[in-house]
Amino acid sequence: MNRAIDNATAANERREKRMQQGNLEDFAIAILIPCYNEEKTIGDVVSRFRATLPSASVYVYDNNSSDLTALKARSSGAIVIREPRQGKGNVVRRMFADIEADIYVMVDGDGTYAPEDAPQLINALLTGHCDMVVGTRRGVTDDAGRTGHAFGNRLFNGLYKRLFGRDFTDIFSGYRAFTRRFVKSFPAVSGGFEIETEMSVHASQLKLPVSEIALDYGRRPEGSSSKLSTYKDGARILWMFAMLAKETQPMRFFGMIASVFAAAGLILMTPILVEYAATGLVPRMPTWVLSLGLLMFATMMVVTGLVLDSVSRGRAELKRVAYLGLPALRGRSVAIRSSNQPTIVSIHGRATS
Repeated sequence: MNRAIDNATAANERREKRMQQGNLEDFAIAILIPCYNEEKTIGDVVSRFRATLPSASVYVYDNNSSDLTALKARSSGAIVIREPRQGKGNVVRRMFADIEADIYVMVDGDGTYAPEDAPQLINALLTGHCDMVVGTRRGVTDDAGRTGHAFGNRLFNGLYKRLFGRDFTDIFSGYRAFTRRFVKSFPAVSGGFEIETEMSVHASQLKLPVSEIALDYGRRPEGSSSKLSTYKDGARILWMFAMLAKETQPMRFFGMIASVFAAAGLILMTPILVEYAATGLVPRMPTWVLSLGLLMFATMMVVTGLVLDSVSRGRAELKRVAYLGLPALRGRSVAIRSSNQPTIVSIHGRATS
């Protein structure tokens, strides 16, 4: 019995040592690239990832591109899968459901993130025992495309800190590494570019171990344009902030609404009460009724917040149980294909040699 315990302890120590050394051959790594009309950059991105991480499988999910994105990705050695539902969130949900791996690296296909930085993200994931590592963007405001994008980045990152905590400084970064435990327990309900916000809130709500690494943020090549719409996508992200606040912090959300209506009711009610105390009369009955209605609505909002707060806590516990039901990342040996072997995608999207 003691010998078995000693052997198990020694095996764990060897795993930990391999993890500290960043021996990536011990892990099945999937590079996930959501793409929409990125023919000018996707070939180079795929080639550089295959050179940087030759044991990894590179998946490109083509989201109804009207150019040669799929062909360029396939000719560069990527596994190309089509996702007909438009929107980055729909693509990420499909990728997370389809692909089986130990470590996932998600990156945009526009060439603004360096594939050579992927080992840093993975190393931080392993050595920090994290479930998500975010590559924050240096100089993102210098290459945001338009002034509105730069302002939006500052605004939403500041708003995130106030609402959900200070776990992240760049919630819109598209360069992230995940463990299987995170990927398979993440609900992914967003449909568009707000998916990164949902990931960040999910990690903050469940208090998952996360980390950030500052990485250089490049420029798009000439002829390649951003798919972001300053006002449309900004409004969708703001709406997602409100919905996530309602889902994760209902007492705070409905409490703020209750405060507004209660303040309005008290402002309207105060002069009537003063006059009633002086004369014993209520001369403005409609205003009195309106103020009472506002206070009743505020009370309803407080009760709603209290009830949904209990529901939200129960949902968070279920998410936590689902997360803990998946094994933590271990330094176990897995069979990983070499970069020059052909790859076939099965019906479940799992890569096999």
